[in-house]
Order: sequence, then C-alpha cells, then structure tokens
Amino acid sequence: MQTIAPATQDQPLNLLADWISREQLAGELGIACDTLARWEARQLGPPCTRIGRKVLYRRTTVENWINAQEQTRPARTRRGRK
Repeated sequence: MQTIAPATQDQPLNLLADWISREQLAGELGIACDTLARWEARQLGPPCTRIGRKVLYRRTTVENWINAQEQTRPARTRRGRK
C-alpha cells in the first residue's frame, strides 16, 4: 500500500494567484478606483470578493464580464430612400 506524503511547508501556497486588487484592475482598465467602487455599489461592474477591507477580483471573472459588455450594433437602415 502506498502512502501519500503530506505537503511540505517549505513552499507557501499561492492562494491569490488568480486574483487582482481594485488598484491593479483600475490600472489595467485605465479607470479610477472610485469608478470601480461606484460600480460595485450599483452592481454594474465585475463581481468582486472582499477579504476584510481588501477588495479582490478574479481575473477570469473580469474577463468574462468584459466579454459580456460587448455589444453588437444594429444594422443601419436608410431613412428617406426607397
């Protein structure tokens, strides 16, 4: 029977590898942190997670939110022409 050795404590887990701070996201989007805070209050922006006072965004969730914001333009119709 083979036993599995417990994980060593020498290497810390990188629990926040896929998460970015509000400041980092604001910088990547080219907007103010206050804008992200307003969007959060109005439930307009990307979903976030709070850990204490720190606000974090999962990169994949932000990417999905950005993709959902994409809008298609309706076909233009000509007015006054027959």
